[in-house]
Amino acid sequence: MASLRPPDESATAPDRSRPEVDYEHIDDAVCRSFQRSVELVGRKWTAAVLLAAMRGARRFVDYRARVSGISNQLLSQRLRELESHQLIERVVVPTTPVQITYQPTERGASLMRVLHPLVEWSAKNEG
Repeated sequence: MASLRPPDESATAPDRSRPEVDYEHIDDAVCRSFQRSVELVGRKWTAAVLLAAMRGARRFVDYRARVSGISNQLLSQRLRELESHQLIERVVVPTTPVQITYQPTERGASLMRVLHPLVEWSAKNEG
């Protein structure tokens, strides 16, 4: 049954706290670059792996513990992908046995900083 109340104006009112964005002046090359970035971050488990890195995971077992449900194979794949995009740095420590650590690069940390508003939006609009 339809509501007889008037629509909530705050839900449709523009956000005056942020400047208007001129979407018409985003060229095709920038759009394609943006699409590649969104698709990378949107891959299954990628955001969780990046968040684990930002929360201090360094060794493979740390990532496994912080990203529950991910398989070893998929975690390895995501770490390699993030490394290839220079979002995670793989460090080999030549000890016996060899230790391998993964840590966020500045580029990865800057990506997480720009994604933080999306985290807040998601928490606010879940449902």
